[in-house]
Parts: sequence; C-alpha cells; structure tokens
Amino acid sequence: MSSREDEALAHAAVTALTGQLALAPKPGLPDPRDLGARVTRRDHRMLRWSAKSLAPGLAAMAAAARRTGEPTPVLRTELGAIGRCTEHSVHLAGGGHRGALWALGLLVAAAALDPRAGARDVAGTAKRIAAHTDKRAPRRPSRGSSVSAKYGAAGARGEARAGFPHVRRALDTLTRARASGAAEEQARLDALLTVMSTLQDTELLYTAGPIGLRHVQAGARGVMEAGGTATDAGAEALTALDADLHARGWSPRGSAGLLAGALFLDALPVMGWATTA
Repeated sequence: MSSREDEALAHAAVTALTGQLALAPKPGLPDPRDLGARVTRRDHRMLRWSAKSLAPGLAAMAAAARRTGEPTPVLRTELGAIGRCTEHSVHLAGGGHRGALWALGLLVAAAALDPRAGARDVAGTAKRIAAHTDKRAPRRPSRGSSVSAKYGAAGARGEARAGFPHVRRALDTLTRARASGAAEEQARLDALLTVMSTLQDTELLYTAGPIGLRHVQAGARGVMEAGGTATDAGAEALTALDADLHARGWSPRGSAGLLAGALFLDALPVMGWATTA
C-alpha cells in the first residue's frame, strides 16, 4: 500500500508531465494554444487526462522501492510489472506517455529509496536500478528497441543506464536560464531544446530517419545559438522550427518525456514531502 510520501512523489511526477504538456510552442509537439484545431484540442485534453492516470502506478512504484530499500534486481522486476499494468491503464485513458512513464517511474522509485537525495543522486540511483534486467519483460522487441538496434541509438534504456545525462543537461539549462532572467516557461523551453539538440530520439528515428533526426537536432541548436527562447532571435527561430516540424509531422516525444523527468527532479528540493510525518 502506498503512503502519503509515495503519493506525493507520484503527484510531483504527474505535475511535471502536465507542466511539460502546457509549454508552447514545443517544436513538433501538441500545442495547448491551438484552440482552432478540434483534433489538436481533443488530443491535448486526452494527453492531460492520460497523464493523470499515471499517478496510481507511480505511487505503487514508489511504495515498491520504499519496501525493497535497495536498487536490486527484485525491485527492477517489480517496477517492470507495475509499469506494464500502468501502461494498460493509460491506454484505456487515451494512450501516450510511454517514454515518460519509463523515465518518471525509475526516477520516482529512486527518489523513494533516498528521500534526502539531491536531483543528481536520484538520477544516479535510477541508473543502478536500470542496470538490472527485468526478467519478466515480454520477449518481443518494442518499436523503440528495434529502432535502437537498427541505428545504434541508446534509446530510453540506454539513457537510463547512463544515469539520464539528458535529464541532467536539462537541469543545468534550467538553472542557467533562470539565473539569466528568463521567465519560467522560457527556461523550460530552453531545457527542452537542449535535450532535442543531442538526443538520439528513437521516435524521430522511426518517423524521419537519421537525416531527419539531424535536421531536428540542428534546428534546436539553432534556437539556443540565437540566444535561447528569451531573446527575439531565439523566439523567432523557435517559431520557425515549430512550424517546420509540424508541417513534416515529426514529433520529438522522447525529448518531451526527458524534460518531464528533469522537471520532476527540479521539484524535489521544494516539495517538502521528505519531512512529512
């Protein structure tokens, strides 16, 4: 059974995910401002609803970690089982968020193992969990794993086993952007673009191939090299990149999921959940 602390972690993770969904413009990703498009409005509402359906599963993952007490193979297997059940619930609620569930689930479990750990220590603990093999995982390859094998990309599993380097880079960008005076939304968009600029996003590799992936990475770097989204030049470059990716139908969903992971870790120091009785 989950505790208040487990539920607080799950709530923080869902808040991070819905906070990512609310950002605009996110290049190639659903835009909540586009009220003129019925399909976009419906899809965005469905994504928010399905994001909230992650909460029970994430709380169960936190409870499993707290009960286990160590990043063991047993914990990894239990997290996998909970994750698959949660994916089914999310599918019934409208689908989406599979990559975000993988990242957030590991990070939530890692945070539950050590309530006093800082963001980077939590990422390190998640790395230790991900290093183990889920022996009960289905043997059939997923689309992400197939794309990773085809192109030699790290994929979601490789990102976790490396200690979420793109999540840590996003955290660094958040800190720098805020210190430079950027608004919170601009800081978060800069963090997203930082991830997009180097991530081997398997969703993009599947839909656009290596050339398309490099095109997206170059576009994201262009926004940051123009000064980031807080500058006029950077905002103009962002608008152009967003229009370009939507026209091509290319969506960097992997980057969006990792931004949610960064926003979750960013929230840990101010949650206050670790000191609740």
